Amino acid sequence: MTHAMLKGSNVPLDATAVRAVLRWTPGQGVPDVDASALLLGTDGRVRSDEDFVFYNQPRHPSGKVWRLGKKRVAEGLTDTIQTDLTGVEPAVGQILLVASADDVTFDQVTSLRILLYDATVADAEPLAYFDIVPETGEETALICGELYRRGGGWKFRALGEGYTNGLQGLATDFGISVDESEAAAQAAGSQTSAQATDSQSFELQAPEPSAPLPPEAPTTGVPPQPAYGYPPAAPTQPPGLPAYGYPQPAAAAQQANRPAYGYPHPQQPPATSGAAPAYGYPQSADPLPDPDFTLPPQGPQFLGR
Repeated sequence: MTHAMLKGSNVPLDATAVRAVLRWTPGQGVPDVDASALLLGTDGRVRSDEDFVFYNQPRHPSGKVWRLGKKRVAEGLTDTIQTDLTGVEPAVGQILLVASADDVTFDQVTSLRILLYDATVADAEPLAYFDIVPETGEETALICGELYRRGGGWKFRALGEGYTNGLQGLATDFGISVDESEAAAQAAGSQTSAQATDSQSFELQAPEPSAPLPPEAPTTGVPPQPAYGYPPAAPTQPPGLPAYGYPQPAAAAQQANRPAYGYPHPQQPPATSGAAPAYGYPQSADPLPDPDFTLPPQGPQFLGR
């Protein structure tokens, strides 16, 4: 049976472990809600800062109280604290179940409800629920309810008590040491460190100066090469040789004793007696026969038959 609770009412708990679920309806301008727990001794204060279970310290050193985290369900968003009641240290007499809204007032949080479940039963109906209505609407932290010992067992009480100075003010009231100057110094130090890191990162990413180019090697009689894509300079020919494709100079043709290629041969002088005629020219007339010329003796094969 589920108990619908009113502010200040309480119900006994037979479960050995419970889940306290904070649920609210998200929407435009609705802040995010965080669940946390404070374990109090018999004097109503924490024994040390380790008795504060919240988003930066989600598990108690005893392992009996821990934060399960946020979840989306059909009815909205949830954040949950689970407690193993049978394992809680005897020195702990109360466990406060707290909601905070990160310095945003709870008048902007709609349908805030705390539901208590038996953690040992899967998919069970809630043991109890309490709809939390802020008294002024200016609260930024709320004690939604408390688990407390009574007669060897545990009970749950619906509270809905608010704080306008947020989770920090609530925790300070129950003995959590919060040094505001130290926190401000740490925040300033973190900002300075972040700026220094950004500056260092920028310096590392800045381009390094280019390395100087090596000196050019001295030339040793080798002509310089033309730049790629440009026509080469006119070749330097050895003295006395004409450029390719141009007619031979007259001096070269005379030195070679032959006409330039492609030009007509010069007129050859007529052959004189005893000199061979020029190739390709008609033979000169034979001289008169010698009257004393006789044929040499002939062999028998040449004698008349």
